[in-house]
Amino acid sequence: MFELLFTHPVWAYRNGSLRLASGAPLWLLAALISAAVALVAFTLARREFLPLAQRVTLGVLQSTLLALLLVLLWRPVLQVERVRERENVLAVALDASASMAHGQSGQSRLQEAVTALQAGPLTELARSFEVRLFSFADAAAPLADFQQVPAPGAQTRIGDSLLTILQTASSVPLAGVLLVSDGAENGASLTEERLAQIAAYGVPIHTLGVGAETGSNDLELESVRLGSSAPPHSRVAAELAIRYDAAQPEATVDTEVRVYDGETLIAAKKLHLIAGRTNNVTVEVPTGDSGVRDMRFALDTLPQERNVINNARRHLLSVPAARRNVLYFDAEPRWEYKFIRRAAELDRGLRLASLVKTTQNKFYRQGVTSSAELSDGFPKDAASLFAYDAVILGNVPATTLTGEQHELLARFVDQRGGGLLLLAGRNALGAGGWSTSALMPLLPTHLPERSAGTFTAGNAQTQLTVYGEQSLVTRLDQEGAQNAKLWQTLPALADTQSLGRLKPGAVVLLESLAAQRRAPLLVWQRYGRGAVWMLGTASTLRWQMRSPAEDQRHELFWRQLLHGLADAAPSAVALSSDRSIFDDEPRVQIEAVLRNARYEPIANATPTLTVLPPQSGEPIALPMQASPEADGRYTATLDAPAAGLYRVDLATPNGNAQIQVRRENGVAEHFATRQNRAVLERLAAMTGGRYWTLATLPAVTGAIPYSRAGIIERQTLDLWSVPAVFVLLLLLKGTEWLLRLKWGRL
Repeated sequence: MFELLFTHPVWAYRNGSLRLASGAPLWLLAALISAAVALVAFTLARREFLPLAQRVTLGVLQSTLLALLLVLLWRPVLQVERVRERENVLAVALDASASMAHGQSGQSRLQEAVTALQAGPLTELARSFEVRLFSFADAAAPLADFQQVPAPGAQTRIGDSLLTILQTASSVPLAGVLLVSDGAENGASLTEERLAQIAAYGVPIHTLGVGAETGSNDLELESVRLGSSAPPHSRVAAELAIRYDAAQPEATVDTEVRVYDGETLIAAKKLHLIAGRTNNVTVEVPTGDSGVRDMRFALDTLPQERNVINNARRHLLSVPAARRNVLYFDAEPRWEYKFIRRAAELDRGLRLASLVKTTQNKFYRQGVTSSAELSDGFPKDAASLFAYDAVILGNVPATTLTGEQHELLARFVDQRGGGLLLLAGRNALGAGGWSTSALMPLLPTHLPERSAGTFTAGNAQTQLTVYGEQSLVTRLDQEGAQNAKLWQTLPALADTQSLGRLKPGAVVLLESLAAQRRAPLLVWQRYGRGAVWMLGTASTLRWQMRSPAEDQRHELFWRQLLHGLADAAPSAVALSSDRSIFDDEPRVQIEAVLRNARYEPIANATPTLTVLPPQSGEPIALPMQASPEADGRYTATLDAPAAGLYRVDLATPNGNAQIQVRRENGVAEHFATRQNRAVLERLAAMTGGRYWTLATLPAVTGAIPYSRAGIIERQTLDLWSVPAVFVLLLLLKGTEWLLRLKWGRL
């Protein structure tokens, strides 16, 4: 119908540009139209017997008619660019990954797409193009015909596959690509940089989206957020993102998630999930003895659920046997210190080495491993101080330490990556002169001046902040409401100390409430590689002294705070990979960081990894190469074709490191199997193509020839003779005469 009225296809109008081809000046056309409008207005103005509304209506109709006739005299044309018939190549890229094997009504997405293409569109396109078929999963390959589609691939790498196909544009006139896919990209190949590379070829990519955009009767464990390491005999919180898809958007289901270490069940939790959204839940997991927890998080399956592979995910948690070393320094014996030490002694993952001044030039040492440790007082060199992962300063005036030791503490945080905690006290924080010390730039607040008298006695309650509700340091209970209640019901503190104005990067976890006034109580901020914390009270011991003996809130808080200080501090020799689980990816990137005892990067080293593959295979020596990013960093790529657990060891004169990674096969394509329309639409928009569905596929044969890639020809299409113009002229004049007849003004 459209071409009957407008002669040319709709895609010519969408892609072309309007021009006036007579060559006469446009100012003359504008002048003639203005004169015609003025003549009509003058004629109608003299007919005063007509009502104003009728004169205006007739004037509009007559003026439009005359203007249209004048425009036709200037010869309107449509200038379009179109590929030359049979002189260009069209690439049809068919997604043959495993997610395309999913489908409904007994037919896979791949079968649906092939059936729709063979029903006519492919034949129509072959009249204008040389059609070349490709299939792709993790890589693109030529395809003789649809009968030769390979077995489902284990991964979808759309970006890499498109680049391979687009490279043919250098040898053949490639006019476009028709990408047939569900958009379930899981190979991280559609980065911003890769999209820019694809768009730079100037070849329009038309995307044909297949598959439902929402699932049905399916549970999916989208992600597991959990740290890579944790202390032994503690509990860590795993944050799970779970999606439930059902026929009814607001349906609910009750299920359970179970956590296994190998084949041993170590945790479970009942869940109530809402359909059509991502449900975020938290599960507490015990860490157990030192070693590696090879965890599997599994959701119970729904009745008649087809895809059950996406109900489970794995995670590796390292539980190191080495203890974290924390140095406590105080200028006087305090009860607060005694209770902190008692809490630390209950944790086998912590060693609290303390140095407490008892009299002039006399210190009491506890928790030291040798007679030489801390024998000369607070460390005076980097090697001695950097042996610790965290430092706590009690009631210590700034003048107790030398300027060199202040600078050393700053380097401890910034360069070493250690944690520093400043406790309240009559001679601590602002009252101790730390507001003018070399540590001031590192602190999360602007401390008050020494003369402000900031340390005050008086009862104060403790309350969680929004950030405190999310922090593991202040988590006394897994449930949010119960956690907040446990903090509110703690015995009152006996003293508080003003921490001053917050800096922009400060995070407040706890507040004190006294006389209806709130003030930051526990606050921290990152600085360099490490972090600095401040606690504005010296009376947390009340939480233990005024609670029943079985109440462990005080001990739990301090153990978690000490781990929060120390666990993030890196070792001098460290190994890491970007993740611990590699789904259907045979290449594992590993990075090593080598530093000496002063945590200075070691350059020009030749580290070699020892890799123990699964099933007790022979160890593999894997040399590492220096990274271009920074001195002291080295990288290696491990080829891990077989599924299982790989242990990677690094031994150096400055220390040893070990990590483990797991390779999984046949997993990636069973997650996020819904059609990712957003990816397909963006890819089409960036390259000048369009997004299509199976329902709109027949129209693709008219759109693709209007391409600006390949061998094109410019066409000038006359518009003055299209039937729609004459229909419009008749409508204008007919409407005028019908109105005149109605008004009796013929």
